[in-house]
Amino acid sequence: MNIKLTLLFLFLYGAAEAQTSINKYQQNLSKRVSFDIKQEKVSSVLSKMSKAGDFYFAYNGVLFSQDSLVNLNVRNAPVRDVLDKMFDGKVDYKENAEYIILRYAVNHLTIEPENITTAENLYMISGYVIDTQTGKKVKQASVYEKRLLQSTLTDNDGFFKLRFKGDHKEVILNASKETYRDTALVFLADITIKPESYDDPDKEKGTFFSNAIEDLGIGRFFISSAQRFQNMNIPNFFANTPFQASFTPGLSSHGMMSSRVVNKVSLNVLGGYTAGVDGFEMAGLFNLNKGNMRKFQAAGLFNVVGGSVEGFQIAGLHNDVRDKLDGVQAAGLLNVVKTDAKGVQIAGVANIVSGNMKGVQAAGLVNIVSKENDGVQLAGLGNINSRSSHGVSIAGLGNLTSDTASGVQLAGLFNYARKNTGFQLALINFSDTSTGTSLGLLNFVGNGYHKVSLYANELTNTNVAYKTGNANLYNVIFAGTNLSDSSKVHTIGLGFGHDFIFSKRLSLAPELSFQYLYLGHWKYGNTLTKLQLNLQIQLFKGFTIFGGPSYSYYNSDAPPGSSAPGYKQQIPPRKHDTFSGNNQGWYGWNAGITIF
Repeated sequence: MNIKLTLLFLFLYGAAEAQTSINKYQQNLSKRVSFDIKQEKVSSVLSKMSKAGDFYFAYNGVLFSQDSLVNLNVRNAPVRDVLDKMFDGKVDYKENAEYIILRYAVNHLTIEPENITTAENLYMISGYVIDTQTGKKVKQASVYEKRLLQSTLTDNDGFFKLRFKGDHKEVILNASKETYRDTALVFLADITIKPESYDDPDKEKGTFFSNAIEDLGIGRFFISSAQRFQNMNIPNFFANTPFQASFTPGLSSHGMMSSRVVNKVSLNVLGGYTAGVDGFEMAGLFNLNKGNMRKFQAAGLFNVVGGSVEGFQIAGLHNDVRDKLDGVQAAGLLNVVKTDAKGVQIAGVANIVSGNMKGVQAAGLVNIVSKENDGVQLAGLGNINSRSSHGVSIAGLGNLTSDTASGVQLAGLFNYARKNTGFQLALINFSDTSTGTSLGLLNFVGNGYHKVSLYANELTNTNVAYKTGNANLYNVIFAGTNLSDSSKVHTIGLGFGHDFIFSKRLSLAPELSFQYLYLGHWKYGNTLTKLQLNLQIQLFKGFTIFGGPSYSYYNSDAPPGSSAPGYKQQIPPRKHDTFSGNNQGWYGWNAGITIF
């Protein structure tokens, strides 16, 4: 049997069967084994032990080095004793059915007071924190009083000193250290105190605290090592108070307990570091909140919130929310939301949302949404949506949607959507597939229209056109000439069309085009606007014939007879309508074939 290293999931199939299984395997640690092992890997020894005892080990691969070599000589010894010898008490064991689960050993702390000094309204308690198993003094352990929000860390010799001011019936010191179980010691005094701000820490244990702040570069820079140790030692305790004030994160009215306290009002001269805000917070430079921020927060440089924001947040440079936003952000440089944003973001340079965005974004440079966008985006340069966009995206340069764009994309230069089911307006529009409408100088649909037409009309007898887009709206890029020695005309232009599809073989296509006519020189401007209506009949797949009437509107500043020799001298034809200035119009025709 191989050692099982995966997480253990237990499913109960019935009380009788479960009880039978428990009775069968509950004595695995008491089973006796014999081994004579020299220089073998830990993983190999565990495998042999599991085979001999007919059970399995379950453990995390980082619990110990599996390549460590073991020397072991035991005869008829319980499995528990063998494991004690192998791991020297550093690993704890727990039985569960056919498994023996290996895990970190949880040690115990004790507080050994050395000196208790009292004066009028002043108490000082000093002493040591000791590992009850080894008797060694524990450094960097947190010693704190929950109700009074006083705390300190033990030094390298395990020594601590705490001062309390006021009248107290009792002082309860707690000692806490990562990988140790907490302990508490009560010191009695004269009269009682229980601040109204105190909440039972078990009431909302673990609701929103994380290490997001400490993991950021900003957090590592502004948060001291002592505060980081404090957060690791007492991760699940927090309290509420009406007010705190800080000069810097290390100089606070709550001392090192500042990161465990949620405040109604928080005022920070330079910067502060708190568990959260449920009211009002302001700082000259920055605010750091380990948990949530609700209502209002302002800073001269930046705000960083490890939880969620529900309210209004403003910063001179940067707002960073590591969970969700449900409110308003405004920053001179950058707003970042790690999960979903529902509200308004305004930034001088960029807004970045790593989840879904529903609301309004406005940025001088760019807005970036990693998931769904269902709101309005405004950016001086561009909007980038890594998934779908169902709202409105407006950008000075371009909009990019990596999945479906079912809303509106408006840009000065280009729009791109992998699948366009909405409306695009830009100089150039791109999509892989499109059932929506794209309006621009050029519209390219990868899986849409790619048609080539050859045709003639009353002015030029040889023309070729390329059509791209979809049935809703397609572009026509064309060029033509009149192959006549005495009446040459060259033309180039751009048009738009729409297909009214009646059946698989029959459709009607109105097209509007704008073109320039070259009559031997570039001295004069000769422009022609044409509206034509083509009846299209598909004879077989990839081959269609078309034809229909047209009306042309012509404008030229060239005097009569100014065309170069060999070029057409009379435009328009003899029968025409004359409008004001040099504008003239006439009826014509159009006929040809389309392939592909």
